Amino acid sequence: MKPKVAFICVHNSCRSQMAEALGKMFASDVFESYSAGTELRPQINQDAVRIIKDLYNIDMNETQKSKLLTDIPEVDIVVKMGCNVICPFLPSKHEEDWGLDDPSGKSDEEFIKTAKAIEEKVKDLKRRIKNNEISLSAIGEI
Repeated sequence: MKPKVAFICVHNSCRSQMAEALGKMFASDVFESYSAGTELRPQINQDAVRIIKDLYNIDMNETQKSKLLTDIPEVDIVVKMGCNVICPFLPSKHEEDWGLDDPSGKSDEEFIKTAKAIEEKVKDLKRRIKNNEISLSAIGEI
């Protein structure tokens, strides 16, 4: 069974959505990707949608929407995008913070930089899961 990974931030409209799209594109053979936040947005950040379409030919408007933490299944791994405020909490067996700046309202270059950073981190996470560098055994087991 593939582990489930949740990419989370407060608004679930930009970085976490990009991570969900890129997780599905580059790592669906190793883990399932979800994204969520603590507040819903009526639509995904349209700059993020445009950049992901330009770079990867994925249309997030077609395949994804803003979701709350309660809208996604129980997950094994939580990846916080870098909140600078109180990050949402979701129970998991492994958690990490990617500390990415929010490109919202900034130039296309910032969005491209963020997308490329997420792509690298997704591929690295895939490698670490494949190599069993992340412990996903149930808590309490020895």
